[in-house]
Amino acid sequence: MDVYVGQNKRHWCLHQDLLCYHTPFFEDHVPEKGKQKNDKVELLEEDPRAFELFVKWLYQGRIDDVSDLPMDKKWDHADACQKLYHLCDRVDMPQLKNIAIDQFRKGCFEAGLVPGPEEIKPIYEMTPPRSPIRKLISQIAARQIMDPESQSDASTYRICFEASADFAIDVVNAIRQGAGAKLFHDPTEDVGCVYHEHGVGHFCKVS
Repeated sequence: MDVYVGQNKRHWCLHQDLLCYHTPFFEDHVPEKGKQKNDKVELLEEDPRAFELFVKWLYQGRIDDVSDLPMDKKWDHADACQKLYHLCDRVDMPQLKNIAIDQFRKGCFEAGLVPGPEEIKPIYEMTPPRSPIRKLISQIAARQIMDPESQSDASTYRICFEASADFAIDVVNAIRQGAGAKLFHDPTEDVGCVYHEHGVGHFCKVS
């Protein structure tokens, strides 16, 4: 079966029976006896790096463990595994999808890097509510916002908040969960002119 992946239509010629054994997704492209049917599959929205991992798992039963890769390869592998997660979601392969998200999470940790807003936005666009990868990504963003040593704050994720109300809700809930039982200071107890519109040190006529 001919499979074309990505905008540049990278080509793979794969065993049809093997593909159909692992996922019913490809069965729709198998010619029926006595009927003409196109056995070409185009996955133009998918990442060829992800499909390369997919093919390796099909033929070898495994993908590379990010822990075995040199430091300069870890993030690229993690990013490819994130794309593999979406591919597996599309073709209905839950086992490999679970492997992919574990490798993505592990790769982020070992590389010391996390996805930025440009990577997060399409993740929310491609996944349904309560998706495990949404949970992971929103918790990563919440931690970045709350980390006093991080240069990120809520404004870092503006494009994500504007594009997805779900992302905003998930991040706020993740912050609430991460804060535990600690209650924030009650702003209604403040006295003086904390919320007045005048410069610090100016005489306040209201007071």
